[in-house]
Amino acid sequence: MPSDIGAELIALLPRLRRYALKVCRSADAADDLVQEACERALAGAERTTDAPFDVRMFCIMRNLYIDRLRRARTRGETVDADDQRDLTGEDGRRTTESRLMLDRVSQAIDALAEEQRDVLLLVCVEEFSYREAAEILGIPIGTVMSRLARGRLRLAEALGMDGETGPVIEGVGR
Repeated sequence: MPSDIGAELIALLPRLRRYALKVCRSADAADDLVQEACERALAGAERTTDAPFDVRMFCIMRNLYIDRLRRARTRGETVDADDQRDLTGEDGRRTTESRLMLDRVSQAIDALAEEQRDVLLLVCVEEFSYREAAEILGIPIGTVMSRLARGRLRLAEALGMDGETGPVIEGVGR
């Protein structure tokens, strides 16, 4: 199995980076987090566990992220990735509308309680099962289900969705 770990890591990199970007909110910090998680996985490649490889990797990365948060409390200010976005050269109504909607969704996700945000990202974005998300977060599966339900509800409310017809846009009939 140790010979396959490199191929498994390469296949998992896009998902790890996507998750890291969302939780770190900085491309540089996300890249560092993914790199450190990969280093830890390679260093412990001989360890065996019943958990699937992707679950183990997300566990490693989440634990590293929590450690970084604790260290950052004593370091100082960080820069939000959204502040660094360069929109010059973008034009067109569809691109602008898509970017605005993406910003609204991203802000709504950011506004969720951390527990709800973590579960939502793992289950809805990274497509982990409830059981895998529970293992990554170290919580019971029922807690995953309730946090996900509350997170989805808050997200829909923040985006002005009523659950049946989609977004509610002022001045536009249904």
